[in-house]
Amino acid sequence: MPLRWGAMGEYEIRALTSETWEAFADLCASHNGGGMGDCWCCWFHNATSAERRACGGGDWRAYKERLVREGRAHAALVFDGEAAVGWCEYGTPDELPGIFHRKEVESPGTPLPDYRLTCFFVARRYRHKGVAAAALDGALKLIADAGGGVVETYPQDTAGKKVSASFLYNATRSMFEQAGFTYERPKGKNHCIMRMVIQPS
Repeated sequence: MPLRWGAMGEYEIRALTSETWEAFADLCASHNGGGMGDCWCCWFHNATSAERRACGGGDWRAYKERLVREGRAHAALVFDGEAAVGWCEYGTPDELPGIFHRKEVESPGTPLPDYRLTCFFVARRYRHKGVAAAALDGALKLIADAGGGVVETYPQDTAGKKVSASFLYNATRSMFEQAGFTYERPKGKNHCIMRMVIQPS
């Protein structure tokens, strides 16, 4: 799925599957597990230590690989050539229950979305080169291919202030506004809830 021209050339989106696992693993391994305490993009799966031990290695990498090979972990991977340079993690609320301020987000009377976008990651030398926006576009296209639905996300509401990249694991409100998401309400101290309806492709 060729997506857009970035500063490094034309990026391509591929789904995270057993076929793309090694490229994803290479990106994680070269960045200390991809952030969030060496979590291998498992944080929002809400994995317990017992679950990770059950996968054989007792570590995040082995747990994530098992989820990917079983079709229980989803992401849009951004490729430059054959190298993965970023991703956007997405999945159903059942697949990604471990969101911050969950009781606030899942308030009574508020219907759950069909999908959540929970995590973005970009390789160091590709930051500020359009990779996060490409990953978002790719995730929405993959969701459309799967039948579409209500997509919810929880970006940093920066209010125009410069914020350290370490806090931008779910990107910024402005990026999602540019993609067509609608602001719903604040979440926690510096984040917000945004939604968009994706039609099936």
